[in-house]
Amino acid sequence: MTLGSLFWLFLAGFLAWYWWRAKAIKDFVLQAARRYCKTMDVMLLDDAVYLRGLWFKRDQDGRLRVWRRFLFDFTVTGEERYTGRVIMLGQRILNLELDPHRLP
Repeated sequence: MTLGSLFWLFLAGFLAWYWWRAKAIKDFVLQAARRYCKTMDVMLLDDAVYLRGLWFKRDQDGRLRVWRRFLFDFTVTGEERYTGRVIMLGQRILNLELDPHRLP
């Protein structure tokens, strides 16, 4: 094996690991959004969350962590769509909120 083929093998392994880890985080956020929507008595639309921000920030202990912002759509009456947000820092959900919306 040459150094070039080892590099490509490592890169392919890293990309596969990153994809698997990102999917696990997205599934975790989707479950949290489902539970939150249920407690707030709104309906999660499309059964999906969308990654809309990715950055590096420091946590309370000063360690560098990955900051992620996910968005999802929800409805109260079935007629209007609203947006909800999930903010994560590392493996923890920092904030989960819904846009102001009409009550039925």
